[in-house]
Amino acid sequence: MDTYVGFYARFNTLSKKDAAALLGADNLVGDVFEIIFDTNEEGETVAWMKNRFGSLVGFFDADTTRRLRILNAREWHLKAILSFVAFTDHPEPGHYWGEAAIICYSPVYEAEFTTFIEGLAPRIADGVRPDVDLGEQGAQQVIESGGLWSPTKTMPFPAKQQGTVIMKSRRKMSEKLIEQGRKGNKGCYVVSWLFLLLVVAGLLFGLKSCGVF
Repeated sequence: MDTYVGFYARFNTLSKKDAAALLGADNLVGDVFEIIFDTNEEGETVAWMKNRFGSLVGFFDADTTRRLRILNAREWHLKAILSFVAFTDHPEPGHYWGEAAIICYSPVYEAEFTTFIEGLAPRIADGVRPDVDLGEQGAQQVIESGGLWSPTKTMPFPAKQQGTVIMKSRRKMSEKLIEQGRKGNKGCYVVSWLFLLLVVAGLLFGLKSCGVF
């Protein structure tokens, strides 16, 4: 295809410590990430997801990196939308990973696919996994609609495996409120913090009632 490529890809993290940020409000399901390339200690080029705050939060395997490098060589725009974050407890000490919807497109149609992503991201934030492998016909529908067309077909989450838990697959209400606060809605920002404080207070009360302290 000479205009668009889309697919879901797994990403991994370097360590539990490095993955901690993925569980916080700086990396929300439905967030749009830049894809950049970096060289690891072995001298290999690796594709990374970079969030809007400039942090590298997850990297793709060699096959996905190779595919993205080819598209990058065409000077295409490469984006990733966070779909979910998971934890697998084996091999010890376990590791965090996840999947992202990869959206790559020719700069000729930047306006159309920017609008397309703006419509796609909120659906993913709600826990939906639209099929982003559009084919030539789907890509043409995006272009002809000015980016307003969106696929109706969806993709299932990966089959559950023993020892694996999906930690986040949609935005929580508290995260939505925090995001509204970042966009300038101060009322939502205050409400989000009050909500979090109430959750903490409820947890402490429950622990005290159980005689923990």
